[in-house]
Amino acid sequence: MSEPKSPTPTAGDTYKGWLFKWTNYIKGYQRRWFVLSNGLLSYYRTQAEMGHTCRGTINLATANIAVEDSCNFVISNGGAQTYHLKASTEIERQRWITALELAKAKAVRMQAESDDSGDDCPAVPPTPGQGGGRNSEVQSTLRTLSSKVEDLTTCNDLIVKHGSALQRSLSELEGIRVGGDMGEKIRQVTERATLFRITSNAMINACRDFLFLAQSHSKRWQKALQVEREQRIRLEETLEQLAKQHNHLERAFRGATVLPSSFSNPALGNKGSVSGKGDASDEDDENEFFDAMEDPAEFITVPADPKYHRRSGSNVSGLSSEIGMDDQSVNFDELSLASNPESPQPLELEPVGQRRTRIPDKPNYYLNLWSIMKNCIGKELSKIPMPVNFNEPLSMLQRLSEDLEYYELLDKAAKCQSSLEQMCYVAAFTVSSYSTTVHRTGKPFNPLLGETFELDRLKECGYRSLCEQVSHHPPAAAHHAISEKGWSLRQEITLASKFRGKYLSIMPLGSIQCIFDKSNNHYSWKKVTTTVHNIIVGKLWIDQSGEIDVVNHRTGDRCHLKFAPYSYFSRDVPRKVTGVVTDKDGKAHYVLSGTWDEKMEFSRVMQSSKGENGTEGKQRTVYQTLKAKEIWKKNPLPEGAENMYYFSSLALTLNEPEEGVAPTDSRRRPDQRLMEEGRWDEANAEKQRLEEKQRTTRREREREAVKAAGSPEEGAHQDNHQALWFEKIDDPVSGETLHVYKGGYWETKDSGSWDMCPDIF
Repeated sequence: MSEPKSPTPTAGDTYKGWLFKWTNYIKGYQRRWFVLSNGLLSYYRTQAEMGHTCRGTINLATANIAVEDSCNFVISNGGAQTYHLKASTEIERQRWITALELAKAKAVRMQAESDDSGDDCPAVPPTPGQGGGRNSEVQSTLRTLSSKVEDLTTCNDLIVKHGSALQRSLSELEGIRVGGDMGEKIRQVTERATLFRITSNAMINACRDFLFLAQSHSKRWQKALQVEREQRIRLEETLEQLAKQHNHLERAFRGATVLPSSFSNPALGNKGSVSGKGDASDEDDENEFFDAMEDPAEFITVPADPKYHRRSGSNVSGLSSEIGMDDQSVNFDELSLASNPESPQPLELEPVGQRRTRIPDKPNYYLNLWSIMKNCIGKELSKIPMPVNFNEPLSMLQRLSEDLEYYELLDKAAKCQSSLEQMCYVAAFTVSSYSTTVHRTGKPFNPLLGETFELDRLKECGYRSLCEQVSHHPPAAAHHAISEKGWSLRQEITLASKFRGKYLSIMPLGSIQCIFDKSNNHYSWKKVTTTVHNIIVGKLWIDQSGEIDVVNHRTGDRCHLKFAPYSYFSRDVPRKVTGVVTDKDGKAHYVLSGTWDEKMEFSRVMQSSKGENGTEGKQRTVYQTLKAKEIWKKNPLPEGAENMYYFSSLALTLNEPEEGVAPTDSRRRPDQRLMEEGRWDEANAEKQRLEEKQRTTRREREREAVKAAGSPEEGAHQDNHQALWFEKIDDPVSGETLHVYKGGYWETKDSGSWDMCPDIF
């Protein structure tokens, strides 16, 4: 439907047009036809409804109009009614605001000039012979009160004027000497004091008259107001019952004449329980869905028809063939993991010794941040000499290993029979890796070239992990993890970081790959941008924003995840993540939603359809889904985490000393160990020593590269460093170049022979 061009509003005109009205947190903003006429703003679901069905009306004479942002505004009449509205453009919003303000001013003026029978209802309904007399009496009283209020205003202005003059005269009188001017000044003070006394008496008399009139009529008006309220409540209850009956009849009629395909859900019958703003009576037809119109939203979800819930348990295969989906996926979504024989079951793992649950509390050292940062604006973060005061006692290699905190998601994914079901777990795993960053404002130590970190949880959790710093400029770390449950994870991350004065942007480059042995499914994805705000002033806080495409290279399945950036004006929950799992043909099978710092849920898509075009011409998709199920939830932080750098239970154990690790392991790094122990001055000195040692080693390698090249021009900037446990390959599946584990580390650990390891500490 084409939208008519809105004319420029003028006082007295009837103004019409489309606006988006907030309904509830299920449906968001819905497109409605609004009509402004005679000081009343009414709305309808369509233009065709104007002749018979008004969805709501608000009187502008008593309404408050507030602008929220470029397109949003709110109209409220004191709590009974509140409309949260959104225009398609800022120009359209301004036209509506102008029209509403003009209409409100006119309504207020008309109300002041004439009697409003609804507000001045007598205690007893007047008879035809009484109505005119009572209205005249009330109108006369109102005019008298208005006149008294004007008198009070005039007296107030005079009191202020004469009081100021009297104060000036008294001040002058105090400052003069006894002499010829004394008599004149005293006369002025006497005159002004007399004027002030006269004005004050007039004010007192006017207040007495006004108080007498107000008291004499207040009881009658209170009684009339109470009667009006009771009548209004009865009328609203009657209208609500009629609306419910009408809605019930409409649904019964549709059910008797067409195949039931509505989006209705009995659990949502009580609109008041889910409505966050506006009036719930607006949502009386659940078959109609419009675009939610929030900028980050690319789709909206609605509850699926109850027929899917009824049939999925008793006839799974029949439903699958009917909607074209595999049996295992439906069985997974409807049946609990405990009752599904194909679902992952907890495995008996060998217990190990108790790992530590605390580290020394973070000391409170003062540091002038700006003295360090002012010379670093625009520089690469890895090239800034930062004191340990900004760090946390973990290296970047250990932070990469923290991605495995929720390894159980990959264990469950390895058990899945359906690749689409498996994709949900992999997508949840990608989101879970950010949950540890929400309060972690400390910078991890930059690993030294050749530094490694092993995380051997084979006996406890069934996996073991190895990281190595394979490049220094640009800094790049390779990571490999393998599990007895049938999956392996590998990644190579290069950090591109820029300090911009007010915030710090960290852009991880490189990809992460996950391979499952049983199905040969090969997944890959990239990380989103991390932003640290309030670097100079204010409390540091971290946000994750961007988009991730998790791709299954074997089947063509894909999950598109969107991390919404934080916005002060957004009505969405902070740190929101949404995603859709599609097959190779682009057909949606699952929808994921949640936050990257708390939990993720997923729901099965039963049917999808296209909604109307949005303000920017983008068409949103409406998904009918089954009830959402929780797929991942963040583990609670240990007690006292705020004093231990907000480390998780896993992070507290990463730097715990272990026997038998490589001499290049991050646990053996001296500056990091000193910082953990609270000896920051010594840690800063040790950090400078290690960095200088690394620069000396790098210059030596460059000289050797020059000799090997045969001429200074050809090899002046070469670095012949080769990673010890990883090798660079071109991955034939994903088409990317990355470092992969070439083997030998765990065998070397078993033998205890680390002669090949460089001396980096």
